[in-house]
Amino acid sequence: MPKDAKLNFSLAEYDQRLASTRAAMARQNIDCLLVIDPSNMAWLSGYDGWSFYTHQCLIVQHDAEPIWWGRGIDAPGAVRTTYLDQGNILKYPDHFVQSDVCHPMDHLSDLLRELKLDRGSVGVEMENYYFSAAAFRSLQTNLPHATLVDATALVNWQRIIKSEQELEYMRSAARIVENMHARIYEIIEPGLAKNQLAAEIFHSGIAGKDEHWGDYPAIMPLLPTGMDATAAHLTWDDSKLKPGDITFFEIGGCHRRYHCPLSRTISLGTPPQKYLDAEQAVLDAMHAGLENARPGKLCEDVAIAFFDTLEKHGFHKENRTGYSIGLSYPPDWGERTMSLRRGDKTELKKNMTFHFMPALWLDDGGLEITESVVITESGYESLANVEQRLLVK
Repeated sequence: MPKDAKLNFSLAEYDQRLASTRAAMARQNIDCLLVIDPSNMAWLSGYDGWSFYTHQCLIVQHDAEPIWWGRGIDAPGAVRTTYLDQGNILKYPDHFVQSDVCHPMDHLSDLLRELKLDRGSVGVEMENYYFSAAAFRSLQTNLPHATLVDATALVNWQRIIKSEQELEYMRSAARIVENMHARIYEIIEPGLAKNQLAAEIFHSGIAGKDEHWGDYPAIMPLLPTGMDATAAHLTWDDSKLKPGDITFFEIGGCHRRYHCPLSRTISLGTPPQKYLDAEQAVLDAMHAGLENARPGKLCEDVAIAFFDTLEKHGFHKENRTGYSIGLSYPPDWGERTMSLRRGDKTELKKNMTFHFMPALWLDDGGLEITESVVITESGYESLANVEQRLLVK
């Protein structure tokens, strides 16, 4: 390991992660795994850099240290942030970057042949933001003797139970998001431009709280108002807030790439009765769901209790009501494994973490009051402490 490498976890924890990944590879008869998702690369090796817009991966074998492979100018970042020996940090020349005559995966295929990893079963994260059709075509063309196997979410599923150190980072993210919501409520008022409000959210999130410094979040702040809030994922513009506006804030604190998302809704003045009714429905349904958030229950047990209670109040929600969270890079802070919805029969276990997302999008606005939770020995713990209600100012 480089003497000055900056690691967020012990070597023993990285060894455990690698062992669980190799066991999963063995179960799927995968000889060599190409880990392309930057969250999975970071989880296995520590690598942390804004280089996921170019092709890169971690090559995982059963009997050798992983190999980092990426753009030449990013190799020093792998030296600085991973435990890997420098001889296992390999790079491709810059003429491969965004070229229309050659592809970085052509270089990776040559490397795999040199390492005698071009035969047998090669696992690839097929359904992934960072793996393109052109990348797959290059591997398929240049590795004729290999069997390319879909290894989507193989590593993701190894990440679902958090270590104590991971939970410590998520609790730091929770302190940050608490501070972000406090700042929003402090400054929001009629006449404030949305972009100025977004700037304050960014400042608060990155400045952090006390010793809990802020990292960049995987999702930009979402703060739609009025009819814009009938949509789930709008950001901001330069419009000015007005009396009577209702805005939801879907934001997340982030520390060392670990997230604590948390949403709240603020009304500038007394909200209409339909929003008060929606608030009561959401809170009752969320509490009903969380009564099932304990070891031995299933993801769908939480969802069914939530949806059944919500519908008793006369509201209907078609999308899932939560998902697993942890270490993430843009464009998503979800882990893309477990979902709180009917049909997901994943058993809840201690130290799993979720964003419980009982949002409602109405015909003239939206209401979001969410919680990020960790499953404990006998129930759950809310990571952040922000009052659960429709806030009025």
